[in-house]
Formats: sequence, C-alpha cells, structure tokens
Amino acid sequence: MRIPTSSVSEDQESSEEQVSGAVYSEMHQMISSIYAELHFMFKQDYKYDQFLGPEGNVDVELINKSANKYSLRFPTAGWYLWSATGLGFVVRDAVTVTIAFGSWSQHLALDLQHHEQWLAAGPLFAVTAEPEEAVAEIHLPHFISLQGEVDVSWFLVAHFKDEGMVLQRPSRVEPFYAVLDNPSFSLMGILLRIARGTRLSIPITSNTLLYFHPHPEDIKFHLYLVPSDALLTKELKLSYRSPGEIQPFSKFNAGQMKEPIQLEITDKRHGTLVWKTVVKPVDIQLGAASAPRTFSGAAFVRENHRQLQARIGDLKGVLDDLQDNEVLSENEKELVEQAKTRQSKTDALLSMVEKKGDRALELLFRSLSERDPYLVSYLRQQNL
Repeated sequence: MRIPTSSVSEDQESSEEQVSGAVYSEMHQMISSIYAELHFMFKQDYKYDQFLGPEGNVDVELINKSANKYSLRFPTAGWYLWSATGLGFVVRDAVTVTIAFGSWSQHLALDLQHHEQWLAAGPLFAVTAEPEEAVAEIHLPHFISLQGEVDVSWFLVAHFKDEGMVLQRPSRVEPFYAVLDNPSFSLMGILLRIARGTRLSIPITSNTLLYFHPHPEDIKFHLYLVPSDALLTKELKLSYRSPGEIQPFSKFNAGQMKEPIQLEITDKRHGTLVWKTVVKPVDIQLGAASAPRTFSGAAFVRENHRQLQARIGDLKGVLDDLQDNEVLSENEKELVEQAKTRQSKTDALLSMVEKKGDRALELLFRSLSERDPYLVSYLRQQNL
C-alpha cells in the first residue's frame, strides 16, 4: 500500500512499505516578476508526465524508456515548471525541448567524486532545445539549503561535453534552484565547490523514507534521509552514495503497534523540530487502499504552517492581495509589517489568517500559488 507522501524503493524486500515526508529549512523567494503574472492555480495532482505552464499543463512524452529521455513542446512564451523534478524554463517563444536524466557517478571524474571540496548538489539533466535561442532561462534544481554559512559563490553549473567537464557560474542562485540566463545546453547539473580549509556541515533539503516490515509480534521500521533529488525519487533506489554502498538509516521497533505512533526529527544544534509524522495502524495494513483526499487550500496552509513561516518570499505582495480581498484590514496589515523579523512577520500573518477561517485561508493559498508557485509546487509534491 502507498500512503500519501510515500514512495517505494525497488531495493527493499517486497514486503516492505514506506511513508515519506520531507525536511525543510530555508525560505523560498520570488525568482522574477513573471511568477506574479502567471495567475493560474495548481492542479490537485502533480504528474510526472506534465509541466505546469502559463496556459495550463503541458504533456511530457517518454520517447526512450531505456535512456530515460523525454520530449515536449512549450507552445507559447512564459514560465514552465516540471514540478516532479524542480526543473524550470522561461521561454521567449514556442520551443521543443528534450530532457534525459544522467548520473554523476558515470560522468564526474573519480578523483572529484571522492574529493572533500566537491558535492553534487542536484539532478543531472541532458537538455536540448530547438530553437535554443527561444530559451531565456533554465532553472536547475538543487537540494542545498541556503542558510548559515553556505556561500552562493560555491555554486557552479557543470557541463559535460566532448572535451570534458566545463564549469560555469550561474546567473543567480535561489532556494531550490540556480538560474542560467540565455543558456547553452548539454548534460548539466549543479555542483558545489567549497573553499579549501572550510570546515562546516552543508545543510541540505532531504526526503524522509520510512520503510516497515510487518510482523504479527513486532513491526520493524527503517528511516532513511536522502537528498531531495528528483532522479533518486524517480528511480526509487537508495544508491546515491555509490553503487553497492549501504545508505545509513535509523532502525526502531514498534511492537504490535495497536496505537498511532508519532515520529520526529530534531536539529540537535538548535533544538528545533524539522520533521514529524504520525503513522497509524491502518497505514501499515497490507493491501489496504488509501482513499484520495479532496484538496483544500485551507488545509494546505494549516499543514504547512512551519514551512510557510520560513519560506514565504513575496510577503508584501501577499499582504496586498489579502487586503484587496478584504481578508486583512489596513490596521492588521500594519501590525504584520511592524514585526521585527521576516519570520515573525510571516508567523503573525499565518496566525492572523488561520483565526479567520477557511475562506481566508483559501484566499491566502490562492495568493501564494500566484506569487510563489515554486514553493507551493514543492510542498504539494512532497505531500502527495
């Protein structure tokens, strides 16, 4: 059985199942004014074979299964997002694009793979575009959390060409992705180059994978943390470290599990809760079907309060929308703006709107969908 927010690993025994969630830790910001102009609502179900576009979904065709290669045509100018992978494009005109997934281990030189100063920071894509000049920007996803001592100057775009690996600085780096303006295409992805002598832990956005092995007397769980890499999710194999190397995990037993159990992950450095989920006995009954949920923007905001508090990018625009829709009065808007820190402002906004009920929350969700589509897409994808 697949539980909402779960994915399945082919490397696990057939009797194992899993629940998944995500660990988040960084605010997402607007990437350009184009997102405020899209004004479209996201569909309830994010599909691997569709891009989100300014005029609706654009179908993706699998043209070579063995090569993991896809093709699609963007019909008009605008911004397009493959929500299942985080890959995005801003195009000036209609353009045909092909996309294939690559493997860092097959292309990155062995001496660099094990070098402490280098880190593969996202999926590797082989991209072509016709005509190439129609693409104004490509947004390459990464899983590095832009907090603490992370320096955006460490981010590089690695191109793998006939002459070898060519490094290029991105035009800008945002939470979840890096941008190349007027890109030339190749096998490409985000590589992190850390200055020599730097001694720090690199914070990353991760997925939690929770597997269980049912047994009448004692249910066993394995909890994995893996980077939020679309290729890992698609291939569903816990082998991102290197072939044959076992991915570390936490193991615990739940007995006969007659009552729900709550699982939490805490950042020991700061004592903060970064992820939690509840597993119910019904979730692990083999063969049980999970009924699809009717999507609710209000429920989305409530369930993602902590993530939204840290990540709302265009706060001023959201406040303007809520005032225009008579969710907030001028005085309430000023109270939010008077808070001392950005996080306290977003917390005040969310708490204020939650007290006003579902209609207010639905309007807040609509504003976030229009002004911060990458963030909403990311959170909804993780909650499927």
